[in-house]
Amino acid sequence: MTIIVTGGAGFIGSNFIFYELKNHPDDRIVCLDKLTYAGNLETLESVMDNKNFRFVKGDIADADAVNKLFEEEKPDIIVNFAAESHVDRSIEDPGIFLKTNILGTQVLMDACRKYGIKRYHQVSTDEVYGDLPLDRPDLFFTEETPIHTSSPYSSSKAGADLLVLAYYRTFGLPVSITRCSNNYGPYHFPEKLIPLMISRALADESLPVYGKGENIRDWLYVEDHCAAIDLVIRNGREGEVYNVGGHNEMSNLDVVKTILKKLGKPESLITFVTDRPGHDMRYAIDPTKIHNELGWLPQTKFEDGIELTIDWYLNNKEWWKKIISGEYRNYFSKYYGERLN
Repeated sequence: MTIIVTGGAGFIGSNFIFYELKNHPDDRIVCLDKLTYAGNLETLESVMDNKNFRFVKGDIADADAVNKLFEEEKPDIIVNFAAESHVDRSIEDPGIFLKTNILGTQVLMDACRKYGIKRYHQVSTDEVYGDLPLDRPDLFFTEETPIHTSSPYSSSKAGADLLVLAYYRTFGLPVSITRCSNNYGPYHFPEKLIPLMISRALADESLPVYGKGENIRDWLYVEDHCAAIDLVIRNGREGEVYNVGGHNEMSNLDVVKTILKKLGKPESLITFVTDRPGHDMRYAIDPTKIHNELGWLPQTKFEDGIELTIDWYLNNKEWWKKIISGEYRNYFSKYYGERLN
C-alpha cells in the first residue's frame, strides 16, 4: 500500500520512514515536507534512491499541492507528523503554529475525504494534557485525562486533535491519534534538550537549564515510538486515541548530568537560566491501552537509549554542525543570549 508521511524530513517523521521501509519493504512511502528550519533533506539521503520512496516538497496547508499529490499517489494511509513543535518558538510567534498545526490538519483531512483513504493518523503529544504535580508520582496521563494546555504549541496540537475527532464523528473519516511523551534518538533537531546539551557539551559551552531543572519528562526512544504508530495505523481501532509513553521519567537536570557524565564533561558547564512562561512541571503517560489492545511496550531503557543517542551524535557531527552553524545559531543567540549574560 501507499503511505504519505507528512513532515518526514523532521526528527520523528524521518525515523518513521526508515522504520517503515525496513519493516514493510513492499509498501510505497511518500514524504511530503515543507523543509522549514527543522526539516532537513540530508536526513533522508540514505533512502532517496529507494524505488519505494518519493520525496515531495510542499506545505500541508497548501490545498492545491496536497490535492495534486493525492491525485498522483492515491494513498491508502496518511501519517501526519508535520507540525511546528518548539514551545519557545510558539511563545514568540503563535500564528505559524495555528496555520500549520490546525489548518494544515484540516487541509489533509479534506483531501482524505475527497480521495478516500483507509486511515488518517494524527501524531500528537502528551502536552495537550497540561502537566502533573511533582509531588504526585502516582498520577499519569490516560486517554481520558481532560485536555488542559499551557502554551500556544500545545493548544494548536489540542485543536488539531479535536478537529480530527470531529471529522471522525461528523464525516465518518477513519482516523486515529497517538499522543507521545518526549522522544529522543538519531536526527533529533539540535534545539531540543538532549541534542542541544550534547552539542554544547562537546564544544565546552555553557548548558542552559531552565529554572532549577526540576521539570520531569517521560523519555521515549524514537524507534519505540515508530513501532507504536505502525501498530496503530495497521491494527488500531478507528476514532481512538492511544497514549505512547516510555516509562522513563527523569528530571531535566538529571538528563543533563547523565549526558555530561557519559561525555566526561564537568557539571560546572551547567548554567541555570530564567524559566520560560507556563513551563509544565511533569509529564507521565500511562500506555496501558496500547499495550492491552495492540501488545506494544517500549523496548529501550533510557540508559541504553541515551548511550545510542550520544554515540550517534558523536559519529554524525557533520549532520548537526551544519544545522547549528546557520539559522538555528541566530535563533539560539536571540532566545538564550540575555538569559546567559
